[in-house]
Amino acid sequence: MLSKPNFGVIAFLLLCSAQCAIAWAAALGPVPLPAPDVAASGTAPAPLTPLGPGDSVALHVFGQPDMDGVLGVADNGSVSVPLAGPVQVAGLSADNAARKIEKSLKDGGYFIDPHVTLTVTQSLSQRVSVLGEVRTPGRYPVDSKTTILDLLAQAGGETEIGSDTVYVLRPDASGTVQRYAVNLKGLASADISTPTQLLRSGDSVYVPRAEQFFILGEVQRPSMYKLEPKLTVIQAIALAGGVTAKGSARRVEIRRVGKNGQQTVIKPQSSDLVQPGDVIRVKESIF
Repeated sequence: MLSKPNFGVIAFLLLCSAQCAIAWAAALGPVPLPAPDVAASGTAPAPLTPLGPGDSVALHVFGQPDMDGVLGVADNGSVSVPLAGPVQVAGLSADNAARKIEKSLKDGGYFIDPHVTLTVTQSLSQRVSVLGEVRTPGRYPVDSKTTILDLLAQAGGETEIGSDTVYVLRPDASGTVQRYAVNLKGLASADISTPTQLLRSGDSVYVPRAEQFFILGEVQRPSMYKLEPKLTVIQAIALAGGVTAKGSARRVEIRRVGKNGQQTVIKPQSSDLVQPGDVIRVKESIF
């Protein structure tokens, strides 16, 4: 015969499990959360984009093909609907604007139970600025599904010295601009999720210049290079095309500025990590 469950013991175990979960979360420390929609997951519903002056919408009234057409949102935020006349839609989503047009047509006595759909055909009121290390900085239109990657693509992509960490600048309810860092390394790393952050009108995306180092002397391509995480001296030399026939991989020095602002000359090991601002010089072979 099966014994009756001891509900007191079960409750005690559940309480212990909850307390353990709380303690574990506290040990992890606080996780900074971005503003709404900045780090929305791919499964989260997209926010509704409000209509504004300059937008265009396709009007369709079920069973009334003569009503179909493309309407532009005027500077005063209204669209001119056949029969109903001007209807204010600024600040409304396309669905809510359609409901308002239905009410106008019904209140005017033109239809008993109209069914209206609006589809955004052009969105010019919702724009985001892109600044910094991109090919074509400027202001670009966005919709409810535009991600940071989409926006950077519109701006021609990052330059060669663009950072892997970009910043979304967004004013909060009080007007204070908040800054949220977004790491783009998900494009190259399988263990980091690709950024799907959604943007909204009024945002600014800033792409800073990445940290750099210089490599000079007897290498194939002496120049300034973008500093990648955990880049070693030997990897930096390979990035510059390797040592020339006149050079020696054993005669390498680094000029580095210390915390006190003084320059020091270092004889590095090939496995040493390159630091921001380093000037690596590969000297000629003495043989």
